[in-house]
Amino acid sequence: MSFVNKLELGDPSIKKQNFIDVRLKLLCCRYWYLDVWDCHDMVFPFWRIYWNKNEGGELTLQDNVYKMESNNLYIIAPFTSFSTRYLKNHKYTSGIHVSGENLSEKHNEDYHEKKYLLHFFTHFNLGTPFDNVFPGIFRVALTKHLQERLIYLTERLKIDNHDFKLTFNLKLQAFIKEAISNIGPELWKTINIDERVLIVHRFIEANIGEKLSNSKLAKLVNMAPNSFARLFKEEMNITLHNFIQNRKIAKACEIFEHTNETIESISFKLGFSDRYHFSRVFKAITGISPALYKSGRYTT
Repeated sequence: MSFVNKLELGDPSIKKQNFIDVRLKLLCCRYWYLDVWDCHDMVFPFWRIYWNKNEGGELTLQDNVYKMESNNLYIIAPFTSFSTRYLKNHKYTSGIHVSGENLSEKHNEDYHEKKYLLHFFTHFNLGTPFDNVFPGIFRVALTKHLQERLIYLTERLKIDNHDFKLTFNLKLQAFIKEAISNIGPELWKTINIDERVLIVHRFIEANIGEKLSNSKLAKLVNMAPNSFARLFKEEMNITLHNFIQNRKIAKACEIFEHTNETIESISFKLGFSDRYHFSRVFKAITGISPALYKSGRYTT
């Protein structure tokens, strides 16, 4: 007769299993038709998945141009500096310029597909440490299963893009997880970062509103400040100071997305000396002002 080893878990095995906890947080999901899509040097602290139903859209990362095809998804890692454009109506060479509207049941999709760029996008975070992978754009083939999920999502978004039911949320989460799982092992380097760096990483996330000095963080792992700074840069490919600034701005974006707090309140909450200091750092990282981000007019 066999007995359950851990009654409270209902697990009959004595062998421990280790799982990686992915904390997916949905930020937005939309299906638009676009007339203008000239967005330059966008840098934001969340993941994006883009899909265009028709051709004419382009993504640019440094010197690499991605001509977007309908049989591919395009996954953009957090803090990736990239640009977009719609070739049919390319007007601007700087700044963020978007003209379009949510595609709904009242629109003739076949007509709009001939005249505009039909663009699906979703923004999300994955939690520690997956929101701190190396920047980049990843092209993922649209498998039959992903395509079926995408058809469901876009059809539902045409009916309701505000109050999402449980089924839609679950299918969107499944779509995102399946898409990112197809990127490949080269993306997930941060899983194997030094344990000391991961300890500090988690401390920063839990105490993002504090003033976080190099010496204070190094002390957490019993290292000299200069030695820890070098280790952090080697492991994360970013300086400790810049990493902290990025995470503060990431938190600010999250607060903007889900609350009506003022810019002054957020800057104080995140440990900035004043609104002007916060605004300078925010624009240096994202390329736009916190006021524009808060307005939501930039989003694509």
